[in-house]
Amino acid sequence: MTNIYNNILKSKAENKKLLAILLDPDKIDLENTTALISKIKQTPATHIFIGGSMVLNDITDELIQRLKEELVIPIVLFPGNPSQISELADGILFLSLISGRNPDYLIDFQVRATPILKKINLEIISTAYILIESGSETAVERISKTKPLSRNHPDLILATAQAGELLGHKLIYLEAGSGAKQAVPLEIIQLIAQNIEIPIIVGGGIVNLQQIQKAFDFGADLVVIGTAFEKDLNFFNVNY
Repeated sequence: MTNIYNNILKSKAENKKLLAILLDPDKIDLENTTALISKIKQTPATHIFIGGSMVLNDITDELIQRLKEELVIPIVLFPGNPSQISELADGILFLSLISGRNPDYLIDFQVRATPILKKINLEIISTAYILIESGSETAVERISKTKPLSRNHPDLILATAQAGELLGHKLIYLEAGSGAKQAVPLEIIQLIAQNIEIPIIVGGGIVNLQQIQKAFDFGADLVVIGTAFEKDLNFFNVNY
């Protein structure tokens, strides 16, 4: 599986919206992967993201291997730190948490990951990661020790996204955080979409199909569903 980013660009140009299901290895029981994969096949997912804020267990490789035996969609790493890298995936979001000022998440983890990435064959997609206030402390905020940008300061969020674009990032990821009480405001998605050229990913706090569609309508190119699907594998069937 190659050219993940080119396919995202092509989808954006054609106004074809994309959907990623985020799987956190810490929340996966390998004994239930058959049922999990069966449910994923019934969804409109175009991508699988793999990762979490911590990932304390050691099942990432086996999980990816099982997924790739049954699924033909790209499997992309969404790592919290270099220990979460797996050469079995198709690509990796090479994240820089540009909304925060913790050097570990701005550049240090990236430096530590580079020798690993240079030895394996993953498509590397440079991604500007922007954490936005969501009404409660999320795992991203707690682990990264950074504060989210206030949802009441859209100009700052826009300037941050534009800085990410000017720095050469290929994607902008607007994140409310796993299990967020509030999703990224639609007005902020629209503001960013109207003022940058690169694709926009939106995730966190989305709990139904109506919110997914709204995010698309306001300019998201790819929406990520994690917690809602973790809690209910029938999420898409129920919402349909």
